[in-house]
Amino acid sequence: QVQLVESGGGSVQTGGSLTLSCVASGNFFHIGAMGWYRQGPRPARELVATITAGGTTTYADSVKGRFIIWTDNAKNTVYLQMNQLEPDDTDVYYCNAGVRPTEKMSYSLFWGQGTQVAVSS
Repeated sequence: QVQLVESGGGSVQTGGSLTLSCVASGNFFHIGAMGWYRQGPRPARELVATITAGGTTTYADSVKGRFIIWTDNAKNTVYLQMNQLEPDDTDVYYCNAGVRPTEKMSYSLFWGQGTQVAVSS
């Protein structure tokens, strides 16, 4: 009962910046933590940044000091400001949210379709 739609991806040169957005819509009881992941070289997606409902943030070591995550709770939107981009940042970035569909249901993870980020050297 929730859809996550990402936007803001594109192509930039090394050192450039992009801001990704993800809007959650639909019928649901509550949204908890939200975050951004990228595919990386392994089958499992790798964490880029997360933010809890209380505002606590977590960043991958590779992006600390360069990326910033924040939310606009009134708009059910999470953002990722990506600065000092490097070629290794090239990937598909996925929005993630922990969503409680109804009062009777527990939280489940939902994913967006992804947005492409390409950084040239």
